[in-house]
Amino acid sequence: MVELYGKQYTRKEILECVGDISQLCYAKPVKLSGGKQAGVDAVLVNNGSGLSFVVLSGRGMGIGNADFKGNSLAWISSTKEVASTYYEPAGQGWFRGFYGGLLTTCGLSYMGAPCEDNGEKLGLHGRVSYIPADNVWVDSKWDGDDYWVWVQGKIRETTVFGENLILTRRISVKLGESKIFIEDTVENLGFEKTEHMILYHFNMGFPLLDKESEFLSPTISYMPRDEESAKGQRDYHKVAAPIAGFEEKVYYHEISSLIGGSTKVALINHKFNNGEGLGLYIAYSKKELPNLVQWKMTGQGHYVMGIEPANAWVGGRDKARKDGSLKFLQPGEKRHYHLELGVLSSQKEIEGVIREIQDIKGNYNEI
Repeated sequence: MVELYGKQYTRKEILECVGDISQLCYAKPVKLSGGKQAGVDAVLVNNGSGLSFVVLSGRGMGIGNADFKGNSLAWISSTKEVASTYYEPAGQGWFRGFYGGLLTTCGLSYMGAPCEDNGEKLGLHGRVSYIPADNVWVDSKWDGDDYWVWVQGKIRETTVFGENLILTRRISVKLGESKIFIEDTVENLGFEKTEHMILYHFNMGFPLLDKESEFLSPTISYMPRDEESAKGQRDYHKVAAPIAGFEEKVYYHEISSLIGGSTKVALINHKFNNGEGLGLYIAYSKKELPNLVQWKMTGQGHYVMGIEPANAWVGGRDKARKDGSLKFLQPGEKRHYHLELGVLSSQKEIEGVIREIQDIKGNYNEI
């Protein structure tokens, strides 16, 4: 049954009320125009629950703007969604086109800080978020009384005499349900063992992120990345109003999971809309993504919290190689990642997720 507008509907009852199902739920391919974003392929998604977002198929199948009932969930940077032709791979050049958005993917063969690894100079956070997707597939189907819409595409990071990795991503929603499902497969198409680093850079913004919002996680222990992050580290989970001159803080979290690896984190604005509350959770597998990075950047105009499940830390590929934590894909090997994002639009839903996270923290399991 479809739950919509506070009622339950069968497929037949829904179709009796519309000329076409796109009246309620759709995914529409578009092309951005004007300025540096000109030519970027995108897909507008709306699932009838009040959840809408933009899949940037021309920018690594990331997610740009996202909102729930008109309330923004994501931070959008001053660069916006510039076309992939403006990619600057050296050093910190990645920032020149970091649109933020609900999701920017980092990887696939490297991510994290710029470095030199095995004689190769690597810039910030890798190439994948700048690569346009091939074989983009926008479609939908009824599954009994449930209606699903999805966007799928393939992003290939490859070079002659080097890595040959492909990310196949499907982003899907169900009519009436305020959730986003991300299913990723990364495969090594080459004939040599290849480095593999991936990070899901979720960027929470105003009004989800606001004064007195709270980051919730089943954190067992955490470590500040540097001296600046160590300042005020006990308040890593708290959010203040935008601060002039704020310098970014990054924390590495060791989090708990249930048996099997499932875990959950969330950002909650308890006081949104006179106490109605607004939140967003991220559920994923710690077996698939064992590292959780938190990026706290609450400056003026740069008012964002990054919640970033990953398979490595962000110190650079050279450091991961030296400490033995660097992951590899053998020829033909595949790695699968599954994430779920869910909007919390009432105190009842928020309290339920708080209990879940507390239960996960109380059932610590080594992965």
